[in-house]
Amino acid sequence: MLPVARGVHVTSTTKAPQPGGREAHPDHLGHVIFITAAAAMGGFLFGYDSSVINGATVAIQHRFDVDANMLGWIIATALLGCAVGAAIAGRIADRIGRIRCMQIAAVLFAASAVGSALPFAAWDLTMWRFIGGIGIGMASVIGPAYIAEVAPPAYRGRLASFQQAAIVIGIAVSQLVNWAILNMADGDQRGKLLGLEAWQLMLGVMVIPALLYGLLSFAIPESPRFLISVGRNTEAKKVLGEVEGTKIDLDARVTEIEEGMRREHKSSFKDLLGKVGFLPIVWIGIMLSVFQQLVGINVIFYYSNQLWQSIGKDPSSSFLYSFETSIVNIIGTVIAMVFVDRIGRKPLAIIGSAGMALALFTCAWAFSYRTGTGDNVSLPDAQGLTAIIAANFFVLFFALSWGVVVWVLLGEIFPNRIRAAALGVAASAQWLANFAITKTFPSMSEWSLTGSYIIYGAFAVASIPFVMKFVKETKGKTLEEMG
Repeated sequence: MLPVARGVHVTSTTKAPQPGGREAHPDHLGHVIFITAAAAMGGFLFGYDSSVINGATVAIQHRFDVDANMLGWIIATALLGCAVGAAIAGRIADRIGRIRCMQIAAVLFAASAVGSALPFAAWDLTMWRFIGGIGIGMASVIGPAYIAEVAPPAYRGRLASFQQAAIVIGIAVSQLVNWAILNMADGDQRGKLLGLEAWQLMLGVMVIPALLYGLLSFAIPESPRFLISVGRNTEAKKVLGEVEGTKIDLDARVTEIEEGMRREHKSSFKDLLGKVGFLPIVWIGIMLSVFQQLVGINVIFYYSNQLWQSIGKDPSSSFLYSFETSIVNIIGTVIAMVFVDRIGRKPLAIIGSAGMALALFTCAWAFSYRTGTGDNVSLPDAQGLTAIIAANFFVLFFALSWGVVVWVLLGEIFPNRIRAAALGVAASAQWLANFAITKTFPSMSEWSLTGSYIIYGAFAVASIPFVMKFVKETKGKTLEEMG
């Protein structure tokens, strides 16, 4: 679920010429891995923020005495910030460089962490969440673009996967940190620690990965593509020698990049329009993005602690269940990375949709046994265990399919001439759908937890015929074959 920066253009040719005999194994592969991991910290921040708020939702609602609607705004406003950050990242990166864009994102995220930990009221907590969202949106889109521009061709696919891996690791780490802080506060989200309430410390700890991201950005080189675009060819050659090996013809490599940049068609919004609205392929990309969110996956990452407490689990247990779910997410992501090129995108998406639908309907059945009101709610033991198992299976099937497959497809299905602009529209649709689900869940859960999960399950079912009818298999095809 990674948005792609508009304006940051990466050469799409899959079989680039090999001037001077490009090395399959660069001289300093360890250095290349370090550069990639540092850039992928933006994905870590994205995952960390997506999940860290999970540990604070109940305490925030009690501290500021807000209703479900306002709680939804506090949690979901960060996603609106992400949409803004994603929209401006490409232009900033093309003007002042990829590294400066990362540093701006780090500053915004660090400021958000401090502000979110020390809010005066619900309104300024919402504002800090929005500011942090801008930073996350910038970081999470500039990372993949930077990695694609510095990675040696022989390793580009594997190194590009660092970003998705960083996201799921960020989710897991935030859950673990939240659980540790909660235990230090004797299981009370509003318990005092270091002069703050536990939930404030949870949000404040976010400043550590933000500062680490900012510091790492000073230790990695600027993208050779950006350096060439601003006439700094000597610096670009130095970076290319570091990441692609010293035996290549650096002058020829620079010439190749310059020619590739001249050939690129910088697509615009107008290119996406057909006789009626968007071109059909653009609608397919939009619907892939929307379906990915409408199954309710981010309800798990933003609200699982509140969810488990709403069916009678104590706070410490609910945090442990959330951490367990984040580990399942990592396992599913690894499975998808292994099989997406083996069995294909469409089969994996259909398998995931079927598995998610079954898990969601099982959750709905289990939640229908909820009894009690307010803080005195519970599920029978059998249904409680069923709900926890089904939720983990839901995350597993999402992670091994739609969590990875959608972004693989969005990078492949669009013709070269409209790819950049179409990806921007699809990414925006995904942020908006994510916002809609995240904003509405608190109110929907008060209306009916069972009904909410039936609706999410229905979207999972609806995604199956959509994939079967409209999505073409892209496994084994070059980008040029796609249009």
